[in-house]
Amino acid sequence: QVQLVESGGGLVQAGDSLRLSCAASGRTFSRYDMGWFRQAPGKEREIVAAIAWSGRITYYTDSVKGRFTISRDNAKSTVYLQMNSLKPEDTAVYYCAADLNNGLGLATSRYDYWGQGTQVTVSS
Repeated sequence: QVQLVESGGGLVQAGDSLRLSCAASGRTFSRYDMGWFRQAPGKEREIVAAIAWSGRITYYTDSVKGRFTISRDNAKSTVYLQMNSLKPEDTAVYYCAADLNNGLGLATSRYDYWGQGTQVTVSS
């Protein structure tokens, strides 16, 4: 069992930055690939970024490339999502998730544990 707790969401203006954090506990954090997902009302949950357990392999969805950076600190059992140049279309509930499966997964079905989500709202 892994518990994930997100923090760092809020209301910002377009062009602003936020850093989301996800603290993990319960199991060996370093064994898990980690992902950030987001879901807007009426929309399917989609992957935003993912990072392998080693931190050496990352993935970003096209719409956030060059603006968002995923990172992890295994010593602190925490994964981060630095979000710069935020746009109104980034507005969503953001979730972190842990994936024990081999290979860097992009599908929501691959992830075993989920946080409660944190709201990010970007005004224009």
